Amino acid sequence: MGARVEGLCAIHGEEKTVTDSIVDATLRALLADILGLGDERAAALTEDSGLFGELPEFDSMAVATVLTEMEDRLGIIIDDDEIDGEIFETYGKLLAFSRRKVAG
Repeated sequence: MGARVEGLCAIHGEEKTVTDSIVDATLRALLADILGLGDERAAALTEDSGLFGELPEFDSMAVATVLTEMEDRLGIIIDDDEIDGEIFETYGKLLAFSRRKVAG
């Protein structure tokens, strides 16, 4: 199992230990829901899988929704100055950003 990080797990609404694998699973479910990828396509994402500009479903309109859902589902706050296009280049970059935010 991945490294452990402390944070609020919005899935259960309580303070608990959130593992890297939970962040990964939550992010995959979020992308499947918002982008309509389906569970199979979301599960097939690798760290090198392109997102913005690669997935037709991941357009500029989807970015705001993804960020809002990340805040809700991962129990994090994302400031405007933390966002740049690089975060959305690949699944791995988005996952790393999410893990850093959950870790605090």
